[in-house]
Amino acid sequence: MSMSAAQATPAVSDEDRLRADLYNFLGLILSAPPDELLLAQTAGLSGDETAIGSAIGRLADCAKSTKPAQAEKEFNALFIGLGRGELLPYASFYLTGFLHEKPLAVLRNDLAARRIERAPNVYEPEDNIATLMEVMGGLIVGRFNAPATLDDQKLFFNRHIAPWAGHFFDDLENAKSAMLFSAVGSVGKAFMEIEREAFRLTSA
Repeated sequence: MSMSAAQATPAVSDEDRLRADLYNFLGLILSAPPDELLLAQTAGLSGDETAIGSAIGRLADCAKSTKPAQAEKEFNALFIGLGRGELLPYASFYLTGFLHEKPLAVLRNDLAARRIERAPNVYEPEDNIATLMEVMGGLIVGRFNAPATLDDQKLFFNRHIAPWAGHFFDDLENAKSAMLFSAVGSVGKAFMEIEREAFRLTSA
């Protein structure tokens, strides 16, 4: 999803920029099959001994051995397929079992309140995981308006991401069609756990 242009923003901490970068990366790689450039950039990532660092390292290794045509075939099998892909990456489906249900309506209201609009050439429902990752990254650094406060980030995360994204990333990690995207699932699952715990601690 293409959102409104960036505006001049107050200072955002390095930690928050890194969070936003990871949200944006997940949004990008889940929005369309990664091209040669994105695969090369992904292959250049490095991890550490933490759970998320290990997942990032695995993802980099997978990207090194994945060609764009392979990535496209895998993406299509997972998310498009004949009729439908192996996974349906939408909040409504994960939370209700059906598409275009109440979670999408609630999300659209919250996006409208923040003056975030879907680009006219985008037809995916807004509760797609890729869009939610992009929106969260944009809220953190102020891509749509001023950077969101931690309380507002927490509100958006807990309302639209926390109830289902971890389950989706776990499904992606274990999907039979997934190789590169299995590693994407591992990164996403580890990141969602970090974010959930961090937001939980802000209310302690």
